[in-house]
Amino acid sequence: MAFSNLTSKAILLYDEWIKDADPRLEGWPLMSSPFPTTFIIGTYIYFVTSLGPKLMENKKPFELRQIMTFYNFSVVALSLYMTYEFLMSGWATGYSFRCDIVDYSRSPTALRMVRTCWLYYFSKFIELLDTIFFVLRKKNNQVTFLHVFHHSIMPWTWWFGVKFAAGSGLGTFHALLNCIVHVVMYTYYGICSLGPAYHKYLWWKKYMTTIQLVQFLMITVHIGQIYIMDDCPYQYPIFMFIIWLYGSLFLILFLHFWYHAYTKGQRLPKMARNGINKDQ
Repeated sequence: MAFSNLTSKAILLYDEWIKDADPRLEGWPLMSSPFPTTFIIGTYIYFVTSLGPKLMENKKPFELRQIMTFYNFSVVALSLYMTYEFLMSGWATGYSFRCDIVDYSRSPTALRMVRTCWLYYFSKFIELLDTIFFVLRKKNNQVTFLHVFHHSIMPWTWWFGVKFAAGSGLGTFHALLNCIVHVVMYTYYGICSLGPAYHKYLWWKKYMTTIQLVQFLMITVHIGQIYIMDDCPYQYPIFMFIIWLYGSLFLILFLHFWYHAYTKGQRLPKMARNGINKDQ
């Protein structure tokens, strides 16, 4: 009886909470509730941490060079497209880089930003292939907690962002930067996958850490403005805190990499030496 009452209360709370969702997303794929996203992420975690390694235990690693080349350059193309859409939806057409709140109108520009936000959210499912390729190639040492956590938390948190606050400068600056960085990173991975003959074109590998560091620094500074602006009526401050926490966490992580690699003279962890990890 107690469990039944608790379940009923939870359903009522959920129904009340979901009423505040953005009506413009009604009927969009994966947007009906957070449960499909949660199921996909749960399946992903189970496969890359348990089922996949067990299935591959007595098998030879898959040779996926051609598939990975296609995948990496496809992500480059998608990231370029999303960068353009983010720019044309607000970042190059009116955002102030300060208190840009959610535009809930149905203007062409606002709806364009909604579509771009949804596409960015969906792209995070595509990027789960990063880890699946690790497992199929038996590169299990690269399936770290940080890697899996990052790939899991991004689509899950972005579901809430898209569902309730798709279309704001404060909520999409980190996504714009991430798309730009992905153009660089997946170009690097794509060239790597072409084979040793092309590695001579990767002289800029050493700058990958700097690019990542600048990304997280810019995210942290930009979102940190919310705490010093007195009259910014952003509709969902909790999202700002999550973005700030995420940016700060990875900023600290990469500063740690930077310190030990360039100040202490120690080598970076393997995932960083190979072009700065594929988590980002």
